Amino acid sequence: MRIFMLVLVACAISCTSKPKEKTSETAKKVETTKETSTQKTSKKTMEKGSIHQFTVKDISGNDFKLADLKGKKVMIVNTASECGLTPQYEQLQDVYETFKDKNFTIVGFPANNFGAQEPGTNQQIATFCKANYGVTFPMMEKISVKGNDMHDLYQFLTQKSQNGLEDSEVAWNFQKYLINANGELEKVIAPQTLPNDETVLTWIESKS
Repeated sequence: MRIFMLVLVACAISCTSKPKEKTSETAKKVETTKETSTQKTSKKTMEKGSIHQFTVKDISGNDFKLADLKGKKVMIVNTASECGLTPQYEQLQDVYETFKDKNFTIVGFPANNFGAQEPGTNQQIATFCKANYGVTFPMMEKISVKGNDMHDLYQFLTQKSQNGLEDSEVAWNFQKYLINANGELEKVIAPQTLPNDETVLTWIESKS
């Protein structure tokens, strides 16, 4: 009788312990799967996007494919004609003239988001830039660089989930976004920093 009882107890212990081990193993597998999934999602989020996916309109209303800039470093800058920083057009043009034949270009986007300092039409803006600063680098049509009507390109430039580098906000006129030859965002330069600042020139001249 005692032997029979011992056998029953042993069976009971065996039956209750095995499911726990299986449950523990299953939990570990589920946790591992979650970790792997999270890592893949994180990796995907961190992948850098490219401006080459966008087609914009130039200041004359023609399509301007950013894919045509493959292999060139690019400075994208939002401009305004009636801003205290408007004289930066002069430095922008100088930098463009210096490096335009060295796989570099500047693309200007007039915007009226700050202090209503770009109120003119595209034609008026083009005339102003040419007459006052001799601008020859590509100028696009006027867009919005912040708010609910933000242009798709600037959504890319300001959102880490799209550009893979960092979140940012366009603080004022003449903020610069530096794009590498693959169309990837590399640096964000404050509006007050001149286009010919040493940090900018060093980036343009670097081989990376």
